[in-house]
Parts: sequence; structure tokens; C-alpha cells
Amino acid sequence: MLYQSLYLPLPCGSRLHLMSINKAHAGDQDKKGLPVLMVHGMVEDGRIFYHPSGKGLGSYLAKQGYQVYVADLRGIGKSTPKIGKHSLHGQSETICHDLPAIIDFILEHSQQPKLHLAAHSWGGVYLNAMLLRFPHLGDKVISGVYFGSKRRVRVKNFERLLKIEFFWNRFSPLLSKSFGYLPAKKLKFGADNETLKTHRQCVSWVKNDHWRDSDDNFDYAQAAKNQVLPPIHYFAAIRDFSLGHRSDVKLFMSESCLKHASYQLLSKKAGNKLDYDHLNMLTAAEAVDDHFPRVLQWLQQKEIEQNNNQV
Repeated sequence: MLYQSLYLPLPCGSRLHLMSINKAHAGDQDKKGLPVLMVHGMVEDGRIFYHPSGKGLGSYLAKQGYQVYVADLRGIGKSTPKIGKHSLHGQSETICHDLPAIIDFILEHSQQPKLHLAAHSWGGVYLNAMLLRFPHLGDKVISGVYFGSKRRVRVKNFERLLKIEFFWNRFSPLLSKSFGYLPAKKLKFGADNETLKTHRQCVSWVKNDHWRDSDDNFDYAQAAKNQVLPPIHYFAAIRDFSLGHRSDVKLFMSESCLKHASYQLLSKKAGNKLDYDHLNMLTAAEAVDDHFPRVLQWLQQKEIEQNNNQV
């Protein structure tokens, strides 16, 4: 596989990092497949989707001929400058500026008119919010595949009380205010940090039923009632007890738009090799021969359906 770091400069002076993954065999570069944009979740970076050893969903899809682009959101991973107390951007900037710019960049770089989307956890919230706010971008998207994506957390169990109610909604905001940003990497509860604004906006969306932008009050829930999103397949994991519980994944599906959505629970009972959790549904070695082929099948199926609709 060929792994190449690409950088997208933003008007604010930041640079967004995209890891491009493609087949490296001679002659393959002349057969450009469709692009897939992958977006990580909160306190993560793009490495949830790939490893230079060839592991991960990004590498898997690239082996099938897709042009894979794994994003590091602003200030995260290899994007520069790194998040610190002077970082002022938040979810609003990610949704309204960064992700649309990434899509335009990928379509130009890949020389393709449309792309697929993939997301882990909060990355799916970012992408659906972007599609609801900018309907014209939906015309550029063939389909999406989301893993453990939820907006609200309403499941009732002990892990939710500990990880969401106590830590994420109450204790971590105190950390953010104290440091001027959320130092998740330094304190070893995440792969990377988040800005004060991003964290504040995320907590608000997790806690509240209403789904609005705190900058301009844009109502995403209302937009979802009047708009049809591209087809999206949602995966949930049986051992994901709070960060992407199956009931909260279904809740996010419902408020986003169910018309072209489908759902799959990953568990031994359902025929999978493992009872997966929030992270290992993307990182476990078993996933490659387990549900990654289902991802490939979904992408190919939606390409065929779209081609048939255009005839």
C-alpha cells in the first residue's frame, strides 16, 4: 500500500492533514477508484482507520481499489498547529468550513465527481450535520458507513453514569476551563486533544434533545425533517455500553433521516466472530474477514443503484 500525507491549507492559517492510502502496484495509478473520506471521532485522530502495517478499514478499502483519504481534523493528529489554549475553533468551524473544504479537495485530487463517507463515533455527527446544513454537498456523496455514531446519550446503565454523566458532561468541562482546552492526550484518556469550544459544543449536543448550532442557532433537527440524506449504513457494537450504545445509534439514525438508512449490530449472536466494542469494531484483526466485507458490499451496492438511477 502507498501511504502519503497530504495537507490542505485553510484561510485561517491552519493546515489539515489527510492520509492518502492507495494501491502501490505498477499500473494501478491509472485505474483510479472512487474516493472514500474517513472522519474520526472526539479525542481521536485518523489512525483509528489505518496503520502503516496495512491494518484497518482504510487499508482494507484501498486494497479493494478505492482511493482512501483519512482526515485529521483541525489541530489534531498531523494537522497544524496543534490544539492548545489559544485554539478558538469548534464544531461550527469543522462543520461549516473544514469538512466542505476537505470534500472539494478530495474530489479535485481524486479526479472523481463523487465520494463515499466513513466515520467513527462523533465523526458521524459532524458529517450528518454538514450534509443537513449544506444540501448541495449531498449530491456529491454516494453513501456513508458509520461506526458507533451517536449524538445524544440516553441509555441507562452504570457506564453511562460514569463515563458520560460524571466524566464527559461534568468533570471534563472543568479540565477544559482550567487548561483552556481539553488535554485528553496529556491525561491519557484520548489519542488527541479538543478545543474548549469543540468540547463545550459537544457536551451541549450530548445532553440536550434539541440539535442546534450555538453560533447561529441553525436547527439541524428541523433540517432533517425536510431533507433526505444519502444512504448511510450504521454499525453498532454489542459491547459498546455508552460511547455508541445501539439504542443511541438508532436514536441518531432516527433524528438524522431514516429513509435510506440501515443498521447492523455486531455480536457473536448475530454471527460475528467477536462481541465487539466501541474501538475494536475498527481495530480488531477479526474485523477484516468479519464485517469489513459488509462495508465493501454496501459501497458497491450503492454505486450500482446510483448508476442504475442515472440510466
